[in-house]
Amino acid sequence: MKNIFNKIVIGAAALGMMTTSCSDFLDQSSPSELTEETVFNSVYYANNVLNKVYGSLTNDQTYSQYFPIVWCTNSDYELVDGFGNDATNASSERGNMNYNQNPGWANLARAWDSMFSAVEYANIVVNGINNSELLNTDSRSEALKIKAEAQTLRAMLYLDLIRNFGDLPMKMEPSKPDLSNAYLPKTNRDEILDFLIADLEEAAENLPWAGTVSTEHVTKGFAHSLLANIALTRAGWAIREASIPGYETAVGSDPSYPTQRPDAAVREALYQKALTHLNAVINSGRHQLNPSIENHWYLVNQLELDNNYRENIFEIPMGLGRSGELGYTIGVRINGPSSQYGEKGNSSGKMKLPAPYLWSFNKNDLRRDLTCAPYVLKETDGKIVEDFDGNKPFEMYVAKWDIRKMSEKWRSVAIETGNAKWMSGINVTKMRYSYVLLMYAEAMNELYGPDQVGGCGLSARQALAQVHTRAFAAADKADAQAYINSIPADKVSFLNAIVDENAWELVGEGYRKYDLVRWNLLGAKIDQMKQDYVDQLPEYPARLYFKYKADGCTIDMSTVQWYATKDEQDAMAAEGAAEGWSYKTFWGAELTTSNPQNLNDKLPGISAGLDATVKNRYLMPLGSTTISASNGTLSNSYGFSN
Repeated sequence: MKNIFNKIVIGAAALGMMTTSCSDFLDQSSPSELTEETVFNSVYYANNVLNKVYGSLTNDQTYSQYFPIVWCTNSDYELVDGFGNDATNASSERGNMNYNQNPGWANLARAWDSMFSAVEYANIVVNGINNSELLNTDSRSEALKIKAEAQTLRAMLYLDLIRNFGDLPMKMEPSKPDLSNAYLPKTNRDEILDFLIADLEEAAENLPWAGTVSTEHVTKGFAHSLLANIALTRAGWAIREASIPGYETAVGSDPSYPTQRPDAAVREALYQKALTHLNAVINSGRHQLNPSIENHWYLVNQLELDNNYRENIFEIPMGLGRSGELGYTIGVRINGPSSQYGEKGNSSGKMKLPAPYLWSFNKNDLRRDLTCAPYVLKETDGKIVEDFDGNKPFEMYVAKWDIRKMSEKWRSVAIETGNAKWMSGINVTKMRYSYVLLMYAEAMNELYGPDQVGGCGLSARQALAQVHTRAFAAADKADAQAYINSIPADKVSFLNAIVDENAWELVGEGYRKYDLVRWNLLGAKIDQMKQDYVDQLPEYPARLYFKYKADGCTIDMSTVQWYATKDEQDAMAAEGAAEGWSYKTFWGAELTTSNPQNLNDKLPGISAGLDATVKNRYLMPLGSTTISASNGTLSNSYGFSN
């Protein structure tokens, strides 16, 4: 298969993925090597090339770390771990994700390289099957399935590239040996998205539903739901390299790089397209919400596919000890070595949650404590002890990934790894059924309002209710439904409720930033988070009181006095140890210090670069080395240097 991989290397170099010459490889050959023709006339070998696409998704620079953990920050509630001076450090993710982007940041080119390398593998599969004799044999359906998987993964890759870089080279065929299709200029992202929508419509027809194949493979449900997500992205707002005639321009846009969206007729057609494909997923019955949100996250941490409900529609398969940084780079923090979990502990440092996010939850919403971890773990006298993390209102950890929920097999790997970074093997979920329901609610609301029933038998309000009420215990579900019923029936109010639910359900998982962008709410929601912090600060406890469970190590979350008044705190202080109360200096202590670091140092720098140079500049620049390797076809826009 050397010829195939030579083409991949050439294509990578041409798109700026490599900066060294690959021409020395061109003359290498072997009489016994497999040619592209023979590879794609065999289902076995064709699947091997498809596996190269899947394998490419497990690199740090694609979906093991960069895109699901780092590049999806900063939203309003998902903050990169960069505050104060770190927030302007443009040589790391801390500055870049606070929108102080720098073309010289090395990870830009690394991400571009790895993502386009995966695209190239997908192109080889699609082209190989298109020219395969398998299409004329009894293996036709299997060949078309292989092609459809590659088409769908290519669409996923391009969507994530577009959401982070904007306009891109549109390359939907393998690189040619003469490089005639290698050095491509940018194509307007809308043209690329339109192509992907049409391509996914074809792919969906040739894919099986989950249940007949694993959700670690692309299925019909993922193709339909990804298509819907692309259609909603195409209908939404985006910053543009130049004004597009006929598009709507957002109020207050940058005069040189306006934020625009298509006209009303185009948007309506795209919402209808999204709705058609969301209906297909819902009507299939192949995917449902796990009735227990706790069990959903337990199974994820256990590396166990949920074959009962299949709420996770597509999971990028990682490998225990080989790939996957969920639980290590993001998750509940274990500070230092332990006998149970190994010498390293974990970093859990790339993504943090702010205080207003925890404060936004209904107190009975189970997702609050499943998502927010304002505490750390540390081994003391052979026991793992939870302790609140003090006055750090912008530095809560993400509780969805928790080493205490991981399997014994994982624990043995972590211990054997010693004092080195361990790979959790936890899959990256690229589509959840709860997100399908939220997209459905959004599309139905936009087209018909909250209460008209659609083709799958649900109204927007009913779809939203499924997501919301699932997150409450049986005794609290009536109150949760009452909240849904109380949402006004106008489209704006209902969209605002969807925006809120999106945060409660999905924060930490790589959805929210991109949804806020297409809703043109990114800057406004970041500003709201900051103002909420200032407004809520007098309500935050200066001393957070709580009790431990009988083991003396685990915080009894039902006892935590999040909302205690000062008088109530004083009463608990008086009761003290006699009543089993412990306390930790907490967020409200900011008001008792003469030098409030959170207000004066950390808060102003959060996402401060978003409007500093160009308004709404959420996109990343092309890396300097990517531009220098592009043979003059690529350059930066949005005020970035080359």
